[in-house]
Amino acid sequence: MEVILKENVAKLGRRGEVVKVADGYGRNYLLPRKLAIEANASNLKNLNQMQAAAKRREQQEQADAQALASRLNQVSLSFQRRAGERETLFGSVTSMDILHELQQKGFEIERRQIELPDPLKSLGQFKVPVHLFHGVTAHISVEVQKEGEPQAEAAQ
Repeated sequence: MEVILKENVAKLGRRGEVVKVADGYGRNYLLPRKLAIEANASNLKNLNQMQAAAKRREQQEQADAQALASRLNQVSLSFQRRAGERETLFGSVTSMDILHELQQKGFEIERRQIELPDPLKSLGQFKVPVHLFHGVTAHISVEVQKEGEPQAEAAQ
């Protein structure tokens, strides 16, 4: 079955491409979710208009992503966590923690855009990449500091 992609689909193709897929994948996944339309004669005729619209939309999305990246490059986040003697954390700083801090600062991004392969488990400063668009990546400065001793706070 041949379909015209209406959206970018991972490991399949980009918006506006005509791709050949298995019948079941096309009928049961792509078409009901409106990720693609069937590649029949009338839809193929409209393909040029769809590609032009997709190109304009992609250019706008890239411009928006670059503007967001310039703002995100200036962001610095700080986390305080309990740590042991060797500067290793008892817990960790995850992409969810970073996402919540960014949302509190007014940024609207998704967790999967934060490219943190492993949670941060030590004290220090880190640069965390945030993938916003094809070829547009921002780097957030994340600092993990040692939290004050709980016994010292309780004694005061």
